[in-house]
Amino acid sequence: MKKIFLAVLVIVVAAMITMAGSFYWRNVRGVWPAVGSPPRDIAAMVNTSGMPLTLPPGFAVSIFASGLGHPRALCHDSAGNLLASITAEGKVVALPDRNHDGVADEIVTVVEGLDRPHGMATYGPGGRTLYIAESDEVAAYDYDQKNLKAVNKRKIVDLPDDGMHFSRTILFMPPPNERRLLISVGSDCNACIERDWRRAKILVCDADGGEPKAFASGLRNAVFMAVHPATKQIWATEMGRDWLGDNEPPDEIDIIEEGKNYGWPTCYGKNVHDTEFDHNVYVRNPCMEPFETPSYIDIPAHSAPLGLAFFPEEGWPAEYRHDLLVAYHGSWNRTVPTGYKVVRFHLDARGNYLGAEDFITGWLVGERKALGRPVDVSIEPGGVIYISDDKAGLIYRVVYKGIGTVR
Repeated sequence: MKKIFLAVLVIVVAAMITMAGSFYWRNVRGVWPAVGSPPRDIAAMVNTSGMPLTLPPGFAVSIFASGLGHPRALCHDSAGNLLASITAEGKVVALPDRNHDGVADEIVTVVEGLDRPHGMATYGPGGRTLYIAESDEVAAYDYDQKNLKAVNKRKIVDLPDDGMHFSRTILFMPPPNERRLLISVGSDCNACIERDWRRAKILVCDADGGEPKAFASGLRNAVFMAVHPATKQIWATEMGRDWLGDNEPPDEIDIIEEGKNYGWPTCYGKNVHDTEFDHNVYVRNPCMEPFETPSYIDIPAHSAPLGLAFFPEEGWPAEYRHDLLVAYHGSWNRTVPTGYKVVRFHLDARGNYLGAEDFITGWLVGERKALGRPVDVSIEPGGVIYISDDKAGLIYRVVYKGIGTVR
């Protein structure tokens, strides 16, 4: 009897190992660039002749700040100081460059002791109010730009603090709705029917707070948002669900309109029905306008698009104006890694999509290593771009050197 039991146990264990191996090979063997340590210090490489990153002609990259841990969202105050949220360490830091040499003079802790802070925004005359989105709330602070400190915290909105996605991003709408604050809250699962109405949505509230309302729904994890400079529409990056294979569903760039439903968990991409999740038979097609809104631009599955920013007019070549940069944080659940780069989307002045091309590559080293993972992008007038990297723990400064026509 004992021999039979041991034989059965061996068979069961072997079957489990085989199943686990098969799952790993079919789904996550490309996880290593996301979870492994960088093979080399990219900051040292950028500052020497061993430059690993490839940029378009006319651009150069340097290290603006390093030793930041895991910097995520970026924000400039009205004095021009760059702020960064260090989500894993529960703080927001300022990186002043008082002598304007392209390198942060110091790392100043603006506020700490927070619950996974992410998105930030300044508001009011002189940007004297700083809003910070934590996992469980959004709060406003009195911001001292001279001493780079945020004090007198005032909670304005409660947010759900459980589940799969914890990053919260905020954005004030453009005039005449500049008092309306958008708050992106991801789902608490991969694909499910949410129990909390605030999940998988972009919420909206007044600058003074109050009960939030749904602005747009059906957004699994729209981590970052930006305002188009001409149309004043809200654009957002959204991560599609996992476990549908290497190439499905696409990640998305969406144009967010109030009252629209962007499909999750039933639909993805260009209103494709997710039959893996949704087995119900409907009277109508479950993925069609005006009920569900398709993506504006589909991008490769599992790219993990995060920060996005539009090129302004001042100090940039005419061919770049109104184009969009998006940081692809990089895949973890794909057999062959994808992403780990910054991509340029060609747009006309009204935001019509014309095509895409890589803007910065080189973070991904083969299929098992990554030197870094780009997160947020801030494009400034005058030809300067800042990019955060939460794997290498630094912020890059990309400068336009003058090839092309600037008017």
